[in-house]
Amino acid sequence: MFVDFARIHVKAGRGGNGCCSFRREKNVPRGGPDGGHGGDGGHVVLQVDPGKRTLLDFQYQHLYRARNGTHGQGKDMHGRNAPDLVIGVPPGTIVKDRESGSVISDMVGEDQTLVIARGGHGGRGNSAFATSTNRAPRRWEEGQPGEERQLELELKLIADVGLVGHPNAGKSTLLSRLSAMRPKIADYPFTTLEPNLGIVKLGDYDRFVLADIPGLIEGAHEGKGLGHQFLRHIERTRILVFLLDASQPDPVHDYQVLVNELRQFNPVLLSRPALVVFSKLDLIVDRSALDGLVVDPDRAKHAGQRNNPVLAISSATGEGIPELLGEIGQILHEIGPASPD
Repeated sequence: MFVDFARIHVKAGRGGNGCCSFRREKNVPRGGPDGGHGGDGGHVVLQVDPGKRTLLDFQYQHLYRARNGTHGQGKDMHGRNAPDLVIGVPPGTIVKDRESGSVISDMVGEDQTLVIARGGHGGRGNSAFATSTNRAPRRWEEGQPGEERQLELELKLIADVGLVGHPNAGKSTLLSRLSAMRPKIADYPFTTLEPNLGIVKLGDYDRFVLADIPGLIEGAHEGKGLGHQFLRHIERTRILVFLLDASQPDPVHDYQVLVNELRQFNPVLLSRPALVVFSKLDLIVDRSALDGLVVDPDRAKHAGQRNNPVLAISSATGEGIPELLGEIGQILHEIGPASPD
């Protein structure tokens, strides 16, 4: 089950109390103060876990509480500091403050950590308050409370290539053809209700991550068809592949709808390298009709990109797949490795 949004409550540990104690030993009738300090409470730490791909764990546990520091004791025995509570999150997790809605951090780096709630300091024992004029202080401090926060976690998938298309355009079939991923495939719209990731090989050594984004419909930028939940996963992809069903009456119009939805959601997306690919070539009897289709000849020039050709493929037969992989590999080579941020 893929979950890309969660709300959690984190609470750091409280510091231990200081101790009020006096040295009591034989032949030492007026021993001085020997109350130890309390230990510090544990922090709550978020850490990127490359092995996680979803926020599913946070659907079943909403409260995360770090342990408290232990209290100080006599004989100058200080309390033990509590260990930090480390919570693993998948790469691409955006951490927001639930009350203000502000973004606290974007967790994308490998092993990136964030102290999201700091534990309270331990209180001082009475030994810390001894002075030359007050040699028997009875003053001590309570431990400070730890920070407490309400958080929202939002996941945006990190992928090299994102498949963008209308429902039932053949995105899941293409993903299963190119990778070992086996998403649900059926001949009806909205078969895919959650993003899927697959690893695609390019030759013997190179590979890239391909994301199958659930189908977009007109009005997706306004939230129609769960548009907001789907569109945010496109924001981290480096290359867009517009997959158009060639068997539809007007695939060019379908492309224009997709471009408009991306423009309304985030215009920056249209400045990224993109390929236009007609799918389901095996269902087309008269292929000459595809030769006259002009999708958007000025888009690549406007975006400062090279003029990529319009491709046609069949995921069922494999026709056109090598050419598609060749184009993707060439673009990845031109734009270079992904930035660490």
